Amino acid sequence: MNKKMHFAVLLPIIAGLLLSACSSGTSTPELSDTNWKLVAYGPASDLITAADGIETSIKFGADGQVSGNLGCNGFGGEYKQTGAQLTFGPMMSTMMACPEPQMSQESISLSILNGTVDFRLDGDKLTIDGSGGNQLILVRQ
Repeated sequence: MNKKMHFAVLLPIIAGLLLSACSSGTSTPELSDTNWKLVAYGPASDLITAADGIETSIKFGADGQVSGNLGCNGFGGEYKQTGAQLTFGPMMSTMMACPEPQMSQESISLSILNGTVDFRLDGDKLTIDGSGGNQLILVRQ
């Protein structure tokens, strides 16, 4: 093989190696078909621990639907993941009244699942960053 042929064969390989070395090495995780439990919510500077003894869940379906219960009422709606962002459509929810702290927990948490938000995944801990510095901290069940 002549030198030009070696160069033509090696150039794409070298370019691929350089590009992979320059990348962050991390990929954005896919949230579809995952289930989560609320562990904390509220302002990032002063997170509130989820109410003890209250079952919570958030499911990101593979069909683009999100559903769950954040302390009192069931909810559901559409979501779309684009990289490390989630965009939520309008949420529907049952309308039962519940005692505190469940009502506040649900109200604050649902307000975060609104519009486009950033998220990050660290092991089995998912953090959703809402507007105004509000966050949801979730863990896999």
